[in-house]
Amino acid sequence: MKIFLTLDYELFFGSDVGTVQKSIIEPTNKLLDILDIYNIKAIFFIDSGFILKLQEFKEKYTVLEQDYQSIINQIKYLDDNHHEIALHIHPHWEDSYFDGEKWILNTSRYKLDDFNKYEIEDIVFKYKMILEKIIDKNIFTFRAGGWCIQPFDKIRNAFKNNNIKIDSTLYKDGYSSSQVHYFDFRGMEDKAYYKFEDDPLIENKNGFFTEVPIASIKVSPLFFWKFAFFKVFGKSKFKGFGDGYSIAKSKWDKLRLMLFFSNSVVSIDGFKVSLLEKAYKNYLKKDFNYFVIIGHPKALTPYSLEKLEEFILKNKTNNFTTYSKEFYEK
Repeated sequence: MKIFLTLDYELFFGSDVGTVQKSIIEPTNKLLDILDIYNIKAIFFIDSGFILKLQEFKEKYTVLEQDYQSIINQIKYLDDNHHEIALHIHPHWEDSYFDGEKWILNTSRYKLDDFNKYEIEDIVFKYKMILEKIIDKNIFTFRAGGWCIQPFDKIRNAFKNNNIKIDSTLYKDGYSSSQVHYFDFRGMEDKAYYKFEDDPLIENKNGFFTEVPIASIKVSPLFFWKFAFFKVFGKSKFKGFGDGYSIAKSKWDKLRLMLFFSNSVVSIDGFKVSLLEKAYKNYLKKDFNYFVIIGHPKALTPYSLEKLEEFILKNKTNNFTTYSKEFYEK
């Protein structure tokens, strides 16, 4: 079974977005310190809307120039060292701005579905184009910000027109609903990958797109009580490298996780990494071709990197792969 190690390369989107150095650059470098030892290549889904905003506002506020150059340089470094660069879209950047001291986020339009079809076409084109200019390569793989890829029929043509062929957004039975974002993956195909056309939840063997779902695992309420405990009372190794705050979950989402079993992505973020080995064994039993792990540099901790290295040592490092190698080069 081949393993995809994927990272959503982005700031926080809560009351404090954090800094580029602490939430993106430094934790990415800490991750690379481990991956380089074992010659593992990861896939970085770049929140390119933020790069466009940096490009726009650095002309007025020179304090942003260093952030812009740091990100551009790191993306080029990742590409030069054969990590894959992929597209990650958080369209709320369209309505957000820098006021001279901090980023002011407007998340009232957090999903692509919150825009009309002409705006969606423009967003997909320019967000993809900025990445292709940085690395001088075609980008064909996508992950939706906040998993908000539905309804797909509204964004399908924009993806086709921009040659986005691979999606890696879905995870088995994932569900969330709030004022900010929404996704419902209940009833999706339970496969390592499959073709689709109009709906990423439904296989279409003649479809233009390929879905490569993020691995998932059923989680008990007890896990989230432990998660909350270690987040508040854990030692320094449980403290995230990032210095911002995420968008708060809705009260219902919090209650649902604390009281009922739920499905979660297989992640290397914080305490969630403790589920990695168990989830991998589950997928081996299912005899799947692919196992997709998600993470965010901003949410990594010393503990998560420690457990990731343990996972790498237990499993063959030559099992790690990229979307381009598995789908594009064939």
